[in-house]
Amino acid sequence: MKIEEIDRNFTVSTNIDRPDMVFFDCRQTPFSVHGVFYENGRFRRMPEATARTVSEGVFGLHANTAGGRVRFVTDSPYIAIHAKMDNIGKMPHFPLTGSAGFDLYTGRRYLHTFVPPYAITDGYEAVCDLHEDLRDGKSHEFTLHMPLYSDVCELYIGLKKGCTLLSAQPYDLPHPVVYYGSSITQGGCASRPGNAYENIVSSVLHIDHVNLGFSGNARAEQTMTDYIRSLPMSVFVYDYDHNAPSVEHLKNTHETLFKAVRAQYPDLPVVMMTRPQPYLNAQEKERLQVVKQTYENAVAGGDTNVYFIPGNTILKPPFTHTSLVDNCHPNDSGFLAMAQAVIGVLQKIMQN
Repeated sequence: MKIEEIDRNFTVSTNIDRPDMVFFDCRQTPFSVHGVFYENGRFRRMPEATARTVSEGVFGLHANTAGGRVRFVTDSPYIAIHAKMDNIGKMPHFPLTGSAGFDLYTGRRYLHTFVPPYAITDGYEAVCDLHEDLRDGKSHEFTLHMPLYSDVCELYIGLKKGCTLLSAQPYDLPHPVVYYGSSITQGGCASRPGNAYENIVSSVLHIDHVNLGFSGNARAEQTMTDYIRSLPMSVFVYDYDHNAPSVEHLKNTHETLFKAVRAQYPDLPVVMMTRPQPYLNAQEKERLQVVKQTYENAVAGGDTNVYFIPGNTILKPPFTHTSLVDNCHPNDSGFLAMAQAVIGVLQKIMQN
């Protein structure tokens, strides 16, 4: 399909000096959007009405586009974005490229970060001239990762007029991997979106995913549990002990969440993780044991589709001391270690 065949009259006002560029709404075919959906004027990770019923915090974060991706195939020599955004995430310990930037990949290969201006308030636009080996007149598959801690209201992708535009190949699993957890799950504090551990896993294994990480607000509420168990998924991965207000809260919710998902999906692989913290205090050790107990109870009951990743084993020497930003949130090194741990488990699951 040629670009001009999609919509001959579609234009977007831009300051990018490319006379031969045409912009397209990423919601149009043959683009495919993953990890988020469009509702009431913006991309969201879960329905607005459902998010409102969970908690004020989940509602405030549910339109952050962590895990959102746009996939397509083109032979355009450059790719541009024009993003309309609000609720920009700016934090002292988190690069703006991670909280508000977009990352461009082809397959597993990182190509470019569309760097937002520091004074960003309502979106931005930028263009990437592809490396010469991708300007070979052939079509290549691209993935654009959305910001981890900002809302995206509209997203347009600019390509050279007359270029080919096709759909990307489907992911290898029939349904997404669903992740539920804290700010770490959401992606804090990756330097750019592609380095959040779920996005690394997705790139390496060519699998879809949904990121239900809610910074400071993952507490396994009943409404959230009901929403999670309603989702079609190939694997469920959860890690929210950081956000449980107390050990008692974790005891009261962790196995309950597992049993609810298991009742809905008797054969679904479920992966349980704890926080990626190598040195645990007494309460953190208790929390790890709560999660481990859920796993051991399932195994004792004959469940063969459960997996346990103890977080205190993830950040391995000699890089243990280089993997955290604030003794809590992973940096890129920490997220790579998390991705490696999850990839190892998912590869076993996919081979079965």
